[in-house]
Amino acid sequence: MLNIQGRGPKKHLKRLNAPKHWMLDKLTGTWAPRPSSGPHKMRESLPLVIFLRNRLRYALTGKETKQIVMQRLIKVDGKVRTDITFPAGFMDVISIERTGENFRLVYDTKGRFTIHRISNEEAKYKLGKVKHVKVGQKGIPFAVTHDGRTIRYPDPLIKVNDTVKIDIETGKVTEFIKFETGNLAYITGGRNMGRVGVITHRERHHGGFDIVHIKDALGHAFATRLTNVFVIGHGDKPWISLPKGKGVKLTISEERDKRRALAASE
Repeated sequence: MLNIQGRGPKKHLKRLNAPKHWMLDKLTGTWAPRPSSGPHKMRESLPLVIFLRNRLRYALTGKETKQIVMQRLIKVDGKVRTDITFPAGFMDVISIERTGENFRLVYDTKGRFTIHRISNEEAKYKLGKVKHVKVGQKGIPFAVTHDGRTIRYPDPLIKVNDTVKIDIETGKVTEFIKFETGNLAYITGGRNMGRVGVITHRERHHGGFDIVHIKDALGHAFATRLTNVFVIGHGDKPWISLPKGKGVKLTISEERDKRRALAASE
């Protein structure tokens, strides 16, 4: 019995296996763009081709998207990217100088990457969640952020789960926020993905998952795992602009009432 398996990494992705938040329909084709290896995980990223073609509608086909990126018009975090399957992810800044537009990839309350336009001033920095703080060779301390950046000689007060503000041009840390109760946080995974609220309490579970309790702007409380929590501001002041809805999740009936009120006002 021969056990023949594929050699090397997978190079294809079928449309039905693509992450749901890409919002690709079933019937337009068999395949989906498989993200290249990069700073974000495959299922937590958005390939540039989907952002430019399916979200912004700047291109109609994959070939047109390729022609756009090969003109070196698209920058992700200040670097020109010519790979249409480059995996852009949470907090990444996508800049298109030809149109003067800047976007930050953030989630809406339904857990999908939303088109969130930002100013030129805000496009100069991004936030990064600290995943590891370690000591490397020759005793050099370093921190690793959620987007794969290695920051040497970080401030000794920076610990895992804190958030650092990174200057995109230099790659240096300018400020940081501690993971503490009373600070504002964005939820980046789980059922509550895309919600924004203030941290009220952290439950420690040794040998299990720490649970963080959060309260949003309307006073609704919810809980999620520590790994899903990304601190974005001191107190209730966010360091980044928030997308439409400000990270407040509405119930189905509240959404319906809002739609009806909007339609009536028109």
